[in-house]
Amino acid sequence: MTFNRFLGRALSLTLLTLGAVAILLPFIWMLSLAFKPQDEIFSASIQLLPSSIEWRNFVVALTETDVPRYLLNGLIVVFGILAFQILFSVPCAFALTQRRFAGRTLIFGMVLAALLVPFHVTAIPIFLGFAQLGLLNSYWALILPFIPTAFGIFLFRQFLAQVPAELFDAARVDGLSETAIVWRIAFPLALPAATAFAIFSITAHWNDLFWPLIATTDPHLATPPRGILFFRDEESGNDVGALMAATVLITAPLVLAFLFAQRKFPQGLATGGLKG
Repeated sequence: MTFNRFLGRALSLTLLTLGAVAILLPFIWMLSLAFKPQDEIFSASIQLLPSSIEWRNFVVALTETDVPRYLLNGLIVVFGILAFQILFSVPCAFALTQRRFAGRTLIFGMVLAALLVPFHVTAIPIFLGFAQLGLLNSYWALILPFIPTAFGIFLFRQFLAQVPAELFDAARVDGLSETAIVWRIAFPLALPAATAFAIFSITAHWNDLFWPLIATTDPHLATPPRGILFFRDEESGNDVGALMAATVLITAPLVLAFLFAQRKFPQGLATGGLKG
């Protein structure tokens, strides 16, 4: 290895390390505060490691606040959204790749165009429609707007486009219906793409504050980010340790989910590449 090549690698590694530290520093500080006693949190000196672990912060967050309710709401919303998204996006993607019909290219073009439209553009019309239908302040208000997913259709379409059509033709010869082909053959083959999509979907909607802030005012329907606002405003006061403990409890499920799915995640993105 030449000196210039070694220097280039060392510089790249240094820059990556500095970037990782800059990104992780807020999370490390959050963990530090979550385990610190109250007197150390407001200490004039900066001390990353607590002198003693203060489990009281987590006990307060779990027993004296509504954080468990916020976590339950988050699970209901994100898995409700994910279930409906897969239910509709997989058949749509299958039809766009394995069926021939008039306007197929136009429909796929509309899917691509929908990827360019941020949700915030449609938020006000959706809010007004839900207000007319009386759906605000309900789980449906948090789930329904995200069921149509252009990204999900696109990702599954790109994955299924790589599956040989002969495989599905053989299933039709064996007498399987189109619905059975979708869920018994196409979907199992697309599980890597489904894993990648699930990570994107769960992360986005678990962390979403914009829509729950608009669609709900009932604290009992608050999702985790919305619940943290209630916790901070009404319950925590100066108890920063409990607030940080609640934040750790809300962040931990996403970290654990990604760690368990990290092998499938790049595989789903790679195999669902940009094939036309």
